[in-house]
Amino acid sequence: MLSSKLLKTLLLAGVGMSCVHGIAPAMASDDVASIVKDGKFFGHVRYRYEFVDQDGIANDAKASTVRTNIAFKTGEYKDFQAMIEGQVVRNIGANSFNSTTNGKTTYPTVADPNVAEINQAWVTWSGLPDTVVKVGRQAVNLDNQRFIGTVGWRQNDQTYDAILISNSSIENLGVAYAIVGNVNRIQGNDHASGDLSTTTHLLNASYKAADWLKLTAYGYWLDIDEAAGSSNKTYGVRATGKTAINDDWTFAYEAEIAKQSDHGDNTSNYDEKYYHIAPSISGYGVTLQAGYELLGGDGTDAFQTPLATGHKFNGWADKFLTTPANGLEDAYAKIAYKFSDTHSLVDGIKVAAIYHEFDGDKSADYGSELDIVVTKSYKLPEGQPFEKLNWTLKYADYDADDAAYTDTKKIWFQVGVNF
Repeated sequence: MLSSKLLKTLLLAGVGMSCVHGIAPAMASDDVASIVKDGKFFGHVRYRYEFVDQDGIANDAKASTVRTNIAFKTGEYKDFQAMIEGQVVRNIGANSFNSTTNGKTTYPTVADPNVAEINQAWVTWSGLPDTVVKVGRQAVNLDNQRFIGTVGWRQNDQTYDAILISNSSIENLGVAYAIVGNVNRIQGNDHASGDLSTTTHLLNASYKAADWLKLTAYGYWLDIDEAAGSSNKTYGVRATGKTAINDDWTFAYEAEIAKQSDHGDNTSNYDEKYYHIAPSISGYGVTLQAGYELLGGDGTDAFQTPLATGHKFNGWADKFLTTPANGLEDAYAKIAYKFSDTHSLVDGIKVAAIYHEFDGDKSADYGSELDIVVTKSYKLPEGQPFEKLNWTLKYADYDADDAAYTDTKKIWFQVGVNF
């Protein structure tokens, strides 16, 4: 097994190779000119206003932030390719919020601190048949991001300094293995928990048998130096698929089961379960879904997902990013509608509402939440620098029952452009 020190040395070398590979080929020879000629700049700018009204905190949070990502991806040369991406997040306008690093602890948390950092810097090699090796700082999103993700909703991405090997040599089978030496968290480098040293191993294999059945098996071994209590090992199986009911309606589902226990320097001794099932039907622009998710807990320890894109799960008010010691049951229902055949300004608008009931695994009543979102993406005319414009209006209303939690309302308005 690679030592943590050796792993980090390799990852730093990968970052350096990425930077050099991204700028040096133009100085080499005509043989490598395509690396620059076939390369491309791209990125996006995303503005967000977030409002938080949380009981128990006298002041409301008002946060106005903008994120800018600019990247360059090279063309391919002798099976090598590289990318470097910078990310800058800045508070502009309203700044009465706790960013986790600005010291404004009398306001609710909006975890979007000012940062300026290298978001991604990696190099890939595809010299083996149906195999890609990626080394350096990179985005890693596995399956639905329930266990490993980039937390894309927040302004600062969560990225991984990792070696990732993926293989697709068997038809319909994809296998990925990664070893992670550092996790760059959403709080940024100025936060004590913004940079996590780790020796984490990720193994994920998916086989698509048919449209109605994709099977995934995984094992994740998290050993986090700065957060030994979050170190764990998880094994699970996931099934997803969809099939036509008739010409107008489609049935889809996801079902997952996993088991987790302590790992690495974690001093706890526990074994907890995870279940998730979510069938849905879609037709005439409408989607109806019911879901049930369980993260087990025994009153002392609970099933945890410290590297997940947590905002996607268990309500957008983000009350359960850490699973309570008594575990968490989330029974939810969703209705969504996409407008079409109306008007060009309206077509493509998506509206969704999700209702959650939260309980503990063995006991406890955590309350309920209503989430509503409206989104729209516009393709912009050719001949100007931006490809498309996106906007989102989003609302979360969490109604607490147990004293440990507090009623919370959040409103977001977000607009962005891609280039």
